[in-house]
Amino acid sequence: MFTNINNTNIIRNYVILAATVMLTSVALTDTFLSPTRSGQQERLNSYGQVAKAGFVAYSQKIGR
Repeated sequence: MFTNINNTNIIRNYVILAATVMLTSVALTDTFLSPTRSGQQERLNSYGQVAKAGFVAYSQKIGR
C-alpha cells in the first residue's frame, strides 16, 4: 500500500510539473512572438515617423 501511495504522488507531481511547463512555455511564446504585438510595434514606429515629420515642419515654420 505504501508503494501505491508513492507512485500516485509521483504521477500527480509529474502531471502538475508537465502542465506548469507547458502553460509557461505557451505564455512566454505568446508574449514575445505574438503577431499582434509586432503589428502594434510597426504602427507605433509609423506614428513616430509621422510625429517627427510634424515636429520638423513645425520647427521650420517657426524658424522662418
